[in-house]
Amino acid sequence: MKKYQRNYFSFDQEDVLKKIGKEGLLQALRKMLLIRNFEIRAEASYLQGKIGGFFHSYVGQEAIQTAAVDVMGQEQWWVTSYRCHALALLLGVTPESAMAELFGRETGNAKGRGGSMHLYTDRLLGGFGIVTGQVPAATGAAFSIKYQGIKDQVAVCFLGDGALAQGAFHESLNIASLWDLPIIYVIENNQWGMGTAVSRAVAVNRLAEEIAPAYRVKGYSLDGMDYLSCFAGFSHIYNETLETKRPVLVEAVCERFKGHSISDPALYRSKDELKKEMKYDPLLQLKDVLEKKNWLTEDEYKEIDKEIKEKVISAIKHADDQPWPNPATLEEGVFAP
Repeated sequence: MKKYQRNYFSFDQEDVLKKIGKEGLLQALRKMLLIRNFEIRAEASYLQGKIGGFFHSYVGQEAIQTAAVDVMGQEQWWVTSYRCHALALLLGVTPESAMAELFGRETGNAKGRGGSMHLYTDRLLGGFGIVTGQVPAATGAAFSIKYQGIKDQVAVCFLGDGALAQGAFHESLNIASLWDLPIIYVIENNQWGMGTAVSRAVAVNRLAEEIAPAYRVKGYSLDGMDYLSCFAGFSHIYNETLETKRPVLVEAVCERFKGHSISDPALYRSKDELKKEMKYDPLLQLKDVLEKKNWLTEDEYKEIDKEIKEKVISAIKHADDQPWPNPATLEEGVFAP
């Protein structure tokens, strides 16, 4: 990345490529293409009136969570914000189940009750619609890991740069440090908290490296547009967290290519600015690495993309054919009086 200068986590690219291998890198590309195609076509379905409520796209940020899950595996405790489609897909939710949930259908991931912002798996504690709402929950998951004496797990919490000014973030980081909790807080700094530039909302420039010392934790910066940077960084951070049983704060610097939500025209940045940032598209960067290694041709890339597009289109057709929830079941699963 050129625009946002940081002392990013340093790594040897050839060593990382050797560790991942050709098949691992191709699988990462497929996952990122699935996220990209899912988001684009789900957004189109929203505009057609097939999806209601809110919709927050992950387009432009695919490298971060893909690398994190590739490094740490699905068996950690994972928590994220309302921008949760990508993480759900990475943790095993099928495109059919996710799309049916967005469509509000009975066979959806949360039986049509959660919609776009609340997807789950047995290891994904949910997408949270309240800014910073996921941070205390993730901290609690880390406490449960420590309390049960589990040695090979951590909690991973994704949050946006807009969450940093919230008290719950600082309270969580404080108690995680005091209690030595095994948790990785990942700030996905996409430069905008809704329509407010991060520089106008947060008093520090390097969000992890400057905040972390105040809580006696490690802070790292990753190039969130570069899958290899994220993979190398998360590999080091994960192993460190397992060893120290201490929290870590990470800033993954990126740029979302869409507005905050589907109703946001993103008039706070010019088309030229966005066009410049899209040159660093994480998909194109990963594709370029594969091509330079002679592990992928342009025709092969197009074929993979076509295959995944068809898979997502099939998921949309599937969702459209699913039944609506029966109103008689509305109170099932509600435990509060």
